[in-house]
Amino acid sequence: MSNNQLPSVQEAMADREVPIEVAKTHVVNGHEMTEPFPKGLETAMFGLGCFWGAEKRFWLVPGVYSTQVGYAGGVTKHPTYQDVCTGLTGHAEVVRVIYDPKQVDYQTLLQVFWESHNPTQGMRQGNDKGTQYRSMILVYTDKQREAAYESLQHFQQRLRDAGFGQITTTIEDASIFYFAEDYHQQYLAKNPKGYCGLGGTGVTCNV
Repeated sequence: MSNNQLPSVQEAMADREVPIEVAKTHVVNGHEMTEPFPKGLETAMFGLGCFWGAEKRFWLVPGVYSTQVGYAGGVTKHPTYQDVCTGLTGHAEVVRVIYDPKQVDYQTLLQVFWESHNPTQGMRQGNDKGTQYRSMILVYTDKQREAAYESLQHFQQRLRDAGFGQITTTIEDASIFYFAEDYHQQYLAKNPKGYCGLGGTGVTCNV
């Protein structure tokens, strides 16, 4: 299996029976990590390379209530990090964002997404290579889908004007979110000098 090719259902690794358990509270802000979340909050989900740096980008946004890292967009149920790294589960590393729409709108989260990575690299992000590092927006509502497509078209033009190529980001219906292991959650808060492979293009996305 190439690290640039997603597995079919037949090729995918077998499911695991036991879900990964994580801490109940967010290391940075003390808010809930698992459902139920307070009423009125909404959910967004993004894949933009290594989820350590991606999560930090979003927990810093005012109006974001909680963030969690995990795996989505694949086939295998309850995968481990080691499973995902094989490329045989089909999952991407993602960050799930729980936010208050009265304090921050979805368009602002999209702006953070686009500006925090290079969405033209296919199955990689910088030196991180493989299907788990692909760029994707997982939408929960028709409104999010419409906003995501509009922002992609806008940012594509901005990138072309700056000399970049075609965006490879996919926009998909939100699939099941599987938590990553607890040591991955808020990793850069626990390890301030830890690795962060994210690097934007320097192009702004004013959606």
